[in-house]
Amino acid sequence: MKYQVGRPGRIIVARLEDGDDVIENLVSIAKKENIRAGIVYVVGGMREGRIVVGPETDEMPPKPVWKQLGESHEVIGLGTIFWQKDDPKIHFHGAFGKKDRVTVGCLREQSETFLVLETVIIEIEGIKAERELDPVSGIALLKL
Repeated sequence: MKYQVGRPGRIIVARLEDGDDVIENLVSIAKKENIRAGIVYVVGGMREGRIVVGPETDEMPPKPVWKQLGESHEVIGLGTIFWQKDDPKIHFHGAFGKKDRVTVGCLREQSETFLVLETVIIEIEGIKAERELDPVSGIALLKL
């Protein structure tokens, strides 16, 4: 295990409007505000999203199992912001619910807000971390 100790910095509240791309907008805020490390909280609605709901097997590199939301869902989630080279990368996991069905997964592609999505970003100061491509898994993992 490796860890560092930081402290809270700025807090940013953003409202994503109907049709806004979730990941794209979070990346845009992180870039504009130069948030090098942070936590993202999300609550509201999404109508589109491609999420990974686990690997097919426990073998490396993992082969992701994809699920398409394809219609409006309630969403609550938590993510992190750390940079990979010159760009902020969002690692976001959420619970996506519709009627009596709930799916939990990692939002990676093609995300679209339904009606409104409230986001809170808490900057973490004093952390020196980045994402780096791991050759075994093929995934950009956190490096401390």
